[in-house]
Amino acid sequence: MQEDPRTIQKILTELGDTWAVVGLSSNSNRAAYSVARVLQRYGKRIVPVHPKAETVHGEPGYASLSEIPFKVDVVDVFVNSALAGQVADEAVSVGAKAVWFQLGVRDEDALARTRAAGLDMVMDRCPAIEIPALA
Repeated sequence: MQEDPRTIQKILTELGDTWAVVGLSSNSNRAAYSVARVLQRYGKRIVPVHPKAETVHGEPGYASLSEIPFKVDVVDVFVNSALAGQVADEAVSVGAKAVWFQLGVRDEDALARTRAAGLDMVMDRCPAIEIPALA
């Protein structure tokens, strides 16, 4: 499935600047670490979500989406496809506006459920690649 460029643009520019990054830890060798840094450079507040709940890029982490004590706009998902649907369902339950599945992360059923719940969603794309093109 080819993602709609309008949905990508809307998530990156209109839906808000607080991004929960699920799978983000202090491991600088992981893609989530560098993508979160790019999001910060473009004015996004990143919220690390990882079982270790580490502080990353100066932002305190949380063990799960439900533990974040404030509203998040977008949930950026860096877990494997087998776990991603559960994260998308959590994003719906915490009131996020959008879900973004990173490169290589696909779950068509989760896409259908998330969109049916009224959220925007992108799969198998990277915001760190997409956002510079919009600036």
